[in-house]
Amino acid sequence: MVKLRLKRCGRKQRATAVYRIVAIDVRSRREGKDLRKVGFYDPMTNRTYLNVPLILYFLEKGAQPTGTVQNLLKKAEVFKELPSNQMKFN
Repeated sequence: MVKLRLKRCGRKQRATAVYRIVAIDVRSRREGKDLRKVGFYDPMTNRTYLNVPLILYFLEKGAQPTGTVQNLLKKAEVFKELPSNQMKFN
C-alpha cells in the first residue's frame, strides 16, 4: 500500500527541518526510498509546493495521505479536484 507522507530533509540537528511530501510504501521508514517526490513543505515560512496532477494520480490509485499531509492538501483545496466517490480516507 502506498502512502503520501512527509520525509524530513535539510541540515542535521536543526530544530526547524523542511519536509518533502513523497509517495512511499508503508513498510518503508521515514527516510526510506520513496516512489516519487510530490511536494515540499517548510513549516518555518509556512511555504508549500504541491505537484497537484501527480498527487491526484496517486490518490486515484488508492494512496492514503497521513494526517499532516491530509491537512496540507485540504488547505490547498486539492480534494475539490477529486471525484466525490474517491474521498474516503482513514
